[in-house]
Amino acid sequence: MRLAGRICDWNDDKGFGFVVPHDGGARAFVHVKAFQPGSPRPTDGDLISYRAVKDAKGRTNAVEVRFAGQRIESPTTRAAQPSLLRHIPRTALGVTALLAVVALAPLGFVPLAVPLAQVFFSVVSYIAYKWDKGLATSQQSRISERRLHLLDLLGGWPGALIAQQRFRHKTVKARFQAVFWITVLLNIAAVAIAVRLGWVQVATGMLLGT
Repeated sequence: MRLAGRICDWNDDKGFGFVVPHDGGARAFVHVKAFQPGSPRPTDGDLISYRAVKDAKGRTNAVEVRFAGQRIESPTTRAAQPSLLRHIPRTALGVTALLAVVALAPLGFVPLAVPLAQVFFSVVSYIAYKWDKGLATSQQSRISERRLHLLDLLGGWPGALIAQQRFRHKTVKARFQAVFWITVLLNIAAVAIAVRLGWVQVATGMLLGT
């Protein structure tokens, strides 16, 4: 039988801590190796599900651990997602992308509408990912992946990158990540084409009333 509980007294340097079951009872020892391969690093307060077993000395240990909302991955699914994608510095990449597009506007490389749209949808996307993570933790109805991808496609992918790392959300699921990076490429290509054809310049003029 699987139990639910929260991580406490986590020692990240040593890679272990304890989990306190929601339904009461003795807390269980949990080691980082008990989590699914590719899982993010645990921290105090994380909600997990696990199976409790006794070791040779009669101590309770948590095994087959996974985060709330995390699906069981088969070896095939894990192999489909390269280790490189799981360890991308998402926050640094998202912040860099936002700073770059904001800096390009004063230099005249892109119209003002581009950074405004990028920042707006990044904020909305960040909030959506944070909200969805909260819904997953409380086991409530989730925001559909299509809506998350739509926000990323509209320009919110820098905010999504920051939220994915900040809340450790949607970074393990290979299929979601594959579609996510496609939306990133499509957004960049669409913006480049729109700028080249002058569509963004027209939108900026309408926005500024010029």
